Amino acid sequence: MSAEDASRTGRTGPTSNKAFLRRLPLFANLPEPDLDRLCHMAERRTVPAGHVVMEQDTPGDGLYIVIRGKLEVTREDGGRDVVLATRGTGEFLGEMSLLEQAPRSATVRAVDESELLILQPSAFHALLAASPDAAASILRTMASRLRSTESSLMEQEKLASLGTLAAGLAHELNNPAAAIQRAVSQMGEALESWQRATARLGVLHLDDRQGATLQRLETAISDPGPASTDALACSLEEDRLGDWLETHRVERGWEIATPLVAYGWGVERVGILADTFQDDQLPVVLHWLAAGLAARALRDEIDTSARQISAIVKAVKSYAFLDQAPVQDVDVRETLETTLVILKHRLKEGVDVRRNFAPDLPRIEAYGSELSQVWTNLIGNAIDAMDGHGTLTLRARSAGDLVVVVVIDDGPGIPPDIQSRIFDPFYTTKGPGTGTGLGLHIAYNIVANRHGGRITVESEPGRTAFTVALPRRLNRTDAAGLSASG
Repeated sequence: MSAEDASRTGRTGPTSNKAFLRRLPLFANLPEPDLDRLCHMAERRTVPAGHVVMEQDTPGDGLYIVIRGKLEVTREDGGRDVVLATRGTGEFLGEMSLLEQAPRSATVRAVDESELLILQPSAFHALLAASPDAAASILRTMASRLRSTESSLMEQEKLASLGTLAAGLAHELNNPAAAIQRAVSQMGEALESWQRATARLGVLHLDDRQGATLQRLETAISDPGPASTDALACSLEEDRLGDWLETHRVERGWEIATPLVAYGWGVERVGILADTFQDDQLPVVLHWLAAGLAARALRDEIDTSARQISAIVKAVKSYAFLDQAPVQDVDVRETLETTLVILKHRLKEGVDVRRNFAPDLPRIEAYGSELSQVWTNLIGNAIDAMDGHGTLTLRARSAGDLVVVVVIDDGPGIPPDIQSRIFDPFYTTKGPGTGTGLGLHIAYNIVANRHGGRITVESEPGRTAFTVALPRRLNRTDAAGLSASG
C-alpha cells in the first residue's frame, strides 16, 4: 500500500510518522520508546479545502498536528466569523480543550487540502507524562496563543462596540439634523409670508391706540416665550380658536390657529384684539401675527436642534476625553452622565434610569476614556439583561479613599453557579453569536489592573448589582508596569 493510499484509509506507517515528529521541537527530546508508542497510536488523515476540522463549542477529541497544508482558526462573534490565526506545517491545535477538558473555543477549517496527524486524548496525556519538555512546550504555546487570541478579540470587541456606539449616535444626530433641514427649507416661505402680511398691514389706517397695540404684538413676536409642549391642550384650543376665527370671518383660520395657539394666543387673548381692531383690520393683524410666530417657531426649532447636536458632540468629546492627557482628574458623575447620553438610543426604548449620586462625590485620578468603557460595558450589559425594558439604577458615593459606583438592573439575574466565572475571558451568558465574553473581562482589567480598584457582582432574580470601587489616586508605577507587561 502506498503512502497516499494509506492516507486515504486514515492510517500510514508509524515510521513515516516518527520521522516527521522527530523533526518537531515538541517531540525532539521524547525518548525513543515513547515516540514509537505515540506513532502507533496516531492517525493520519487528509482533509479537503473547506473541511471543518474542529467546531466551536464541541468537545475536544485529540491533538491535531499539521503535516502539510494550512488551517484557519476562527471564532463566531455577533453572527460573523473573526479570523484569529492560521496554522501551517509542524504546528499543532486542539491542546487547550484537552487540557481544560472544556468545549473548543474556536472553529478550525482547512484553507487548502491538508494532511493531519491526530493524537487521541490518551496518547496526548501519555505524551505529557513521558516528556516534561513536551509539556512545557505545550504550555508555553498555549499561553502565547491565549494572549494573542485575547488581544485580537479585545480589539474586535472594542471595534464592534465603537461601531455600535457610532450607529446609535448617528441615529441620535439624524433627528435634530433632519429637523434643522426641514425648518430651513420652510423658513424662506415663512419669511415671505410675513413680509406679505407686513405689507398689507402697512396700508391699514391705524389710530394711536391700535399702533401701540401693534408695537406690543411686534415685541411678542420677537420674544414670545417658550412654545407649549402640551399637544392635547393645544389641539383642543386650536379647534376652539378655529371656530372663533371662522365666526369672525378670518380666512384660513384653521391654518393660522396652530402658530397662534402654540405661543399662547388662544380665544381669550385673540378676543382682546377683536376689541381693539375693526372687523376689516382684524384678519390682516391676525395673519401678520401668525406669520411672525410661525417664522419664530421655525427659528426656535433650528436653535433647539442645533443645541441638541452640540450637546451630543460635547458628550462624545467628554466620553472619549479627546484632546486630554490619558490620565486626568475625572468627575465620576459626569462620566456616568455622558455614557447615558451616548447610550440614549438604547435607553429610550423602555429603560427608566434612576440616579443616586452623593453631592460630595470627589474627583478621582483615572484613565478617563478607559473608565468610560467600563461604564459602557456595565450599563450596556444591564440593558441587555432587561431586554431593553426595566429600571436601571446608578449609585455613586465616597468610601474613605475610594469612590464606589454601583450599576443595578432588575433583570432575571445571573445564576449562582456561574457568578464566579463572569469576569473570565470568553465566558458569556448571552446566546450564541451575540457576545465574545470579553466585555466584563475588559472592564475587570481596566478597574483592577489599570486603576488598582475592585469590581464585584451580586445577583439574584430581579436584581443584579455590579460594584466598582476606584481609588482616588492612581498608583501609576503599578499601572505602567501592568501596561508594559501586557
